[in-house]
Amino acid sequence: MSAPEFAMSLKDHDLDAEHKVTQPHWYERYVQPCIAELLGTAIFVFIGCVSVIENVESTGRLQPALAHGLTLGLTIAILGGISGGHFNPAVSLGAWLIGGLNIVLLLPYWVSQLCGGMIGAALAKAMTTENRFTNSTGAAFTSVTSDAQIPSAIGGEIVMAFLLVLAVCMGAINQQTKTPLAPFCIGFTVTVDILAGGDVSGACMNPARAFGPAVVANYWDYHWVYWVGPMVAGLLVGALIRLLLGDKKSRLFLK
Repeated sequence: MSAPEFAMSLKDHDLDAEHKVTQPHWYERYVQPCIAELLGTAIFVFIGCVSVIENVESTGRLQPALAHGLTLGLTIAILGGISGGHFNPAVSLGAWLIGGLNIVLLLPYWVSQLCGGMIGAALAKAMTTENRFTNSTGAAFTSVTSDAQIPSAIGGEIVMAFLLVLAVCMGAINQQTKTPLAPFCIGFTVTVDILAGGDVSGACMNPARAFGPAVVANYWDYHWVYWVGPMVAGLLVGALIRLLLGDKKSRLFLK
């Protein structure tokens, strides 16, 4: 082999080695994000549930609003670099629809989030007194108590979850509008939603946040409302970004 051929062979070898080094390990691509989603959702649901269960001074919506919003912002800032910081099946749905999540991870994300919700709710039950847990129904959503409330509750959940999913997709995924302040914006969105619509539906916006306490407290009245509303919102945000607001990479038309 001549000197130029040998040099070229070494260059190709170095390029192959560099490619192998930079290629993420399967654990980092598939397993680690799911662990981050489980952990982040567990922390979020735990703090959220405790803030409701321990709201003994009757501060209204302020304490739960701040607890949910600040916790979500912190967990996104800490774990968002690993998984995107969804911690919400509706957010994962919206992220997948606009190309921000591999479809292979969509179902594992949902499973991780629901398991995280149950873990967080169980931890909240373990650290609070039985009396307070019972009085608050384990922080499960009890705002809807009759069929007459269903239209306003579903409408409220769609609008509030729409704003949340939009904040995530536009602030953290869409290249044209993404910002380093995304964790703050997303957490602040949750706080605003709870302050504005807490009395309408409880301002869940997150099926995992509803599912965990429902399992632990065994409270399922109108539970489906907290799935339908947020998931419809995820679909609407995905359609809006794909058709109108997305960057060239995610927009389907008028590129």
